[in-house]
Amino acid sequence: MKTTKPKYEDEFKKKLVELYNNGKSAQKIVEEFHVSISSLWKWIRYYNRTGSFRAQDNRSQEEKDFRALEKEVRQLRMENDILKQAALIMGRK
Repeated sequence: MKTTKPKYEDEFKKKLVELYNNGKSAQKIVEEFHVSISSLWKWIRYYNRTGSFRAQDNRSQEEKDFRALEKEVRQLRMENDILKQAALIMGRK
């Protein structure tokens, strides 16, 4: 049986980050709200950096550039494979 990660609303995450920023310990927040410590630290880091919980909003410019280049390489490889197949088909005729 496959387990899925719980999905938390941004308002809930914001509330927990604000509790932490106002002095409540991370351990007490984890125990009280039953969230993982790693998720809480990630939310704190993201929200305090950019005010957003979305990973793409929290990427550095280098990470964004790298992801764009990876996407371009995948696209070019796919196009190259298509052209190779077309060349094989044209060579048979």
